Amino acid sequence: PPPAPAMTDAPTKFVLVSGGVISGIGKGLTASAIGVLLKSCGWRVTAIKIDPYLNSDAGTMSPFEHGEVFVLNDGGEVDLDLGNYERFFDVTLSRENNITTGKVYRQVIERERRGEYLGKTVQVVPHVTDAVQDWIREVAVKPDSRTGEVPEVCVIELGGTVGDIESMPFIEALRQLKYDVGVENFASVFVSLVPELGVVGEQKTKPTQHGVKNLASMGLSPDLIVCRSERPLLEETKKKLGMFCQVSPEAVVSVHDVSNTYNIPLMLQKQGVCNMLIKTLRLVWRLPVKLERWAKMASTAESQSGELTIAIVGKYTGLSDSYLSIVKALEHAGMAIGKKILVSWVVSDHLEEKSTRESNGKSAPPASSSSSAGESYELAWKQVTEADGVLVPGGFGDRGVEGKISAAKYCRENKKPYLGICLGMQLAAVEVARNVLGLANANSEEFNPNAQHLVAVNMPEISTTHLGGTMRLGLRKTVIRSEDCLSYWLYGSLGIEERHRHRYEINPKMVEAIERDGGLKFVGQDVNQERMEIVEREDHPFFLGTQFHPEFLTRPGRPSPPFVGFVMACSGMPLDRKNVEQTVMSIREQDPWAE
Repeated sequence: PPPAPAMTDAPTKFVLVSGGVISGIGKGLTASAIGVLLKSCGWRVTAIKIDPYLNSDAGTMSPFEHGEVFVLNDGGEVDLDLGNYERFFDVTLSRENNITTGKVYRQVIERERRGEYLGKTVQVVPHVTDAVQDWIREVAVKPDSRTGEVPEVCVIELGGTVGDIESMPFIEALRQLKYDVGVENFASVFVSLVPELGVVGEQKTKPTQHGVKNLASMGLSPDLIVCRSERPLLEETKKKLGMFCQVSPEAVVSVHDVSNTYNIPLMLQKQGVCNMLIKTLRLVWRLPVKLERWAKMASTAESQSGELTIAIVGKYTGLSDSYLSIVKALEHAGMAIGKKILVSWVVSDHLEEKSTRESNGKSAPPASSSSSAGESYELAWKQVTEADGVLVPGGFGDRGVEGKISAAKYCRENKKPYLGICLGMQLAAVEVARNVLGLANANSEEFNPNAQHLVAVNMPEISTTHLGGTMRLGLRKTVIRSEDCLSYWLYGSLGIEERHRHRYEINPKMVEAIERDGGLKFVGQDVNQERMEIVEREDHPFFLGTQFHPEFLTRPGRPSPPFVGFVMACSGMPLDRKNVEQTVMSIREQDPWAE
């Protein structure tokens, strides 16, 4: 159990990060960087993300809409920015740290149905705004589930763009919160865009001026303005923004494009952001002593000795944020062993044969015979064959599944490093059942419920009618069956905990045949030895699949073990027990937050 929470009489401090001009301006990374600065000074930090959409959570949203769905320890399916918070300042958040309009309105309506408003007319103000404030106050002092420590500072990111209709109730709630807690306990940070137009490249301040004017009219005048730009802000630009936005020029900071995002906290620190926050929040002055270790970690991202190309075979490759945690996990593992990771995005259905064939138990439509379709097929396979390793991530739906199976088959037969996550593990087992065991009709129940040989089946306790929040979610324990396997060498323990997000599992009835005749070994199982969690192949340099999602617990300086093994294999490093354990031990020294 976590230690008892530390008691403190000091008021909780709040830092609001909002944005204007355009969405996707970098509020999440700014909030994360601010968290790093405050934590490096020794304060306990937590974070809240406010998403104004009506969805209850991100669980049923397409990755093309808002990027990946990030999963927390408690099973919360949340916005990807919470993944940034966890990775940057190493906290363990819960589903309550992601507030959506849907959650708030559901809570208010349930209270109304229970008669808690005593017959009053329920309105946005005060009932919805009060519910938002109560939610923020409660979460801001909630102890970290891993450390048990009570936060001292809460960073709040308001999603969307200031001025959007759907965010108005949250703006008003935050205005009231600022008034209630006192200006000495509340700092407002505004993230804006400073574009450069024309050949001359003049930095335009008018969009930021209008954004600040809009925010100030709602009672949340910024104490700090963070300007996104292609190059550093000129001094004259800072002075102009300071004059028209009623802040000092020192409170206008530049966050220009950088080679890696881990430099953002360092960039803010060089411009005095930490001292400005300390002054605004009336905090006791401290030095960010732990930032030196962060800087050392960040430098490893720019000092790699070579490059590796990893082919990610998926269906959402048109938006890299769909696989953000996968990319970060690869990046962290690459930093740990000194390799720069280049991602080669492969659209999985481009790997499928061009002719009509049986697919998922039904006749697949013939692919276009146009030269462009043929070129896509050839290019996709060129990407796979030339990559140093292949990764098949999780996903839903049958589009591109046969392409993923073909990629697994190629890696198995050609000894190319393969990492399959969730669906990627299940399809690797399907491939073996088809092509090694000779069960041509083998498939997953997800794609063909009538297949003769079901390698993956729906878990009996999972709903088949409701999609939101009905999967096997959150942190679960996995037991590694033996110390004589790669997974044990990478994790260094027989009992591990990882986050899950799935509704299908390897069919227990197929396990014996796959292990006996297919060459796969299910070296990790759940605590009841009923569900297969990790699969390895002994006659292969690296062929590993996990039912869980190891990418959700990766940290810079503390990379995910399966990704470490994968990157080691891709770089040609030996994977004997001694070398793996020595490499893992050396990596532990790189953790910027290690005590």
